[in-house]
This record gives sequence, C-alpha cells and structure tokens, in this order.
Amino acid sequence: MRKINSIELFAGAGGLLDGFEQTNNFNLLAAVEWLKPQVRTLVKRLETKYGDEDAKDKVLNFDIQRTDELLCGWDDTEFGKGIGLDSLIGGKRVDLISGGPPCQAYSLAGRIRDENGMKDDYRNFLFESYIKIVNHYQPKLVVFENVEGILSAIPTGEKITDLIKKAFNEAGYEIINDLRKYALLDMADFGVPQRRKRVIIVGIRRDSKEVDYQEILKNFYLRMLSTKKVAKKSTVRDAISDLPPIYPLQNPHKRQAYEDNNEINGHSSRFHSKRDQEIFYSLAKDIEDGYFHYNSAEALIELYYQKTGRRTNVHKYHVLRWDEPSNTIPAHLKKDGLRHIHPDPEQMRSITVREAARLQTFDDDYEFNESQVSNFEMIGNAVPPLFAKKLGELMPTLFKIIEQVEKGKQELAI
Repeated sequence: MRKINSIELFAGAGGLLDGFEQTNNFNLLAAVEWLKPQVRTLVKRLETKYGDEDAKDKVLNFDIQRTDELLCGWDDTEFGKGIGLDSLIGGKRVDLISGGPPCQAYSLAGRIRDENGMKDDYRNFLFESYIKIVNHYQPKLVVFENVEGILSAIPTGEKITDLIKKAFNEAGYEIINDLRKYALLDMADFGVPQRRKRVIIVGIRRDSKEVDYQEILKNFYLRMLSTKKVAKKSTVRDAISDLPPIYPLQNPHKRQAYEDNNEINGHSSRFHSKRDQEIFYSLAKDIEDGYFHYNSAEALIELYYQKTGRRTNVHKYHVLRWDEPSNTIPAHLKKDGLRHIHPDPEQMRSITVREAARLQTFDDDYEFNESQVSNFEMIGNAVPPLFAKKLGELMPTLFKIIEQVEKGKQELAI
C-alpha cells in the first residue's frame, strides 16, 4: 500500500506525529500549530530525525480558528505570511487528518480551578475548526484525541461529545456510538510508563449506505487495538532509573539549587527552596521505608499546613512510585512539580523535563530547547509517541478493511 497522506492539526511538539512518522506508513503533507516554541521544536525534530528538508514549509504557524485564511493564505503581523493549506497540499488526496484540540477546557482539573468551570473558554469549541478542515478535505479517516473530561464537559447545556458526534455526522463521518466504553483508553495498557486516560476517536467517512461502519469501528477498538496492549505495564523505574541523579547543593546560590552538571538535554532540576526539599525528602523517604504515613489526602493537607502555615482543600504533593506507572504527566508541570516528586529521597526534587519526556515515551534524541515552561507544557499536552506509533501501525490495515468491506469482499464478526 502507498503511504498515507496526512495532515496534523493542533500538532504541538509532535507526539502523535512523531509516532506516526516512526512507522514509515505516512507522508506528512502539513502540520498546523499556533504556538511558536512548539513549532520550532517540531520543525527541528522533522529535520534532524527524519531528514525532512521541507519541514519549515510543512509546519504552519497559524491560528486554526481563522480557517479561511489557514486554507487560502494569510498576511499577518503576528504569524507573518503563509501560502495556506490548499497551496501547500497542491491537490494531493488527503487520506487522514489527526490531532486533538487543547484539552484544558475539557480537563476536570481545569474545570475545578476555573471559577466558571471553563464554560466561557474558547477552547471548548476548537473542535469546530477541526471539523471545518475535515469537511474541506474529506479524508477517509480522522483521528481525534482528547482527555477523559471531554466525556462529561457541558459548557453550554449540551454535552460536548454530543456536539462532536453531530458535527462529524453532518460532515459525513461515523464515530463509535459509545465513546466511554470503546474509545477511552489508558496509555499504560499500551506500554507507556504512565497512567494516562485519553479518548481516542477514530472516524470513518461513510461512502456506502450498505456498510455498517459501527461494526468496523468495534472491530478496530476491540480486536485491532487489543493486539497492541502489553502483558506487563512499564514503570517509573523502567523509564528514568538510568538517568544520572541530580542532588541538591549544600550551598544554593541565586536560583541554582541542584548539581545540574550532566549534559543530557532537558535533564536539569527546577529551583526548589530548602523547605520544599525537606518536604520532598520526608515524603519519598516515608515511601522508601515502607511507613506510608502520608498515604491519604488528609495527611498531605496537614503536612502542607505544618510546613507553610497555610490551609488548602486540595493536597499538593505526590511522589512517583518506582515500580508503578507514573501518574499523568500534565501541562501543569510548567507551573510546579509538586505532584511529580522524584522517588529517590536523596535527590529532593521534582522531575526534570527529560524525565517527563521519558515518561511520555519521547526518545532521548527528541530535543526540547525552549524555556522550561514551554518544554513542560508541550510534553504534558502531547500524545505519547509510543502509543501513537502503535496506532499508526494499525492504520494501513484499517484502510484495507474498510475498502474490502465497502466493496463487499469482507465481512466482520464481532
């Protein structure tokens, strides 16, 4: 089979795209991302890892909400000049469009922190821009990724998932009817050393009234994806234990509090005060010694009060466990690392950019050279490349199954 011509929307730093590229099944026509650090990171990855000399032209730095300009071209003070997707693609057939709108408006944590439950957040409706591009190019397949919270988000009185189903249906696409039952996946089941539940929506363009596309989708989720699951989950130890330790300095100076003297990209600790270091040590040592005194939210909240003199309703600390998958790596890591404390008590720190990248299954040759804030954000928002690779490996077979069923040459039994 020829390579799959693809467009990536909301590309970020390219986790989903990188996994697809690793399969050698895809021909990337274009990627769209509006944040400049992410664009620079993705372009460098495509150039250095995959030898894509056209990466700077393929990765479009523009706002997808301005759909007409994105398609036809723009001349803008913020984004400069661009020829647009139509000119870039040049009439080539688009087989697949992938990507996931920013998830903060759908995340449960985001809704808790926002006084209006994120109901006024423009990101609730970025999927509409996604659908416009899908409707324009009419690819045979779409892949749409988002957080579990999308299943319960109701910003306007109507569930977001109902709006998404309606939009895909009106564009001529079938997605699985029961998203929670079939499309909610834990990345840890696929070998990612992290508990990370994500909704993976695969949509198929309906080209035949005689085909039961729900059966094809059930076959994909129940049979095809199951072949990519692992018998034994990967752990924090598997992911980061071979990285050099980073210990606190005896005499911190300015904003330098750790022995950040290795040469590994992204493997340096953010600043933590002596107070925080002491808390990290106590929490990690408690687990290492098997006491588990702080194994409840109440105990962690009380510890925070004892150390800071301030009351909080939400516990702020979590130590990674060596022999379990990590908790979810979020974009919130750009603000602090209190819920991602290194399991070695002697290191007394939160995880580094490289450790977060490892837990997200980015290869070590994937370089993150932007600010620490941007690096944590793009890593936390990404699809784990390992899962993306496994998903991408299934796409040629799914295309073939759809073609055979539509031609009446194959039947499916679920």
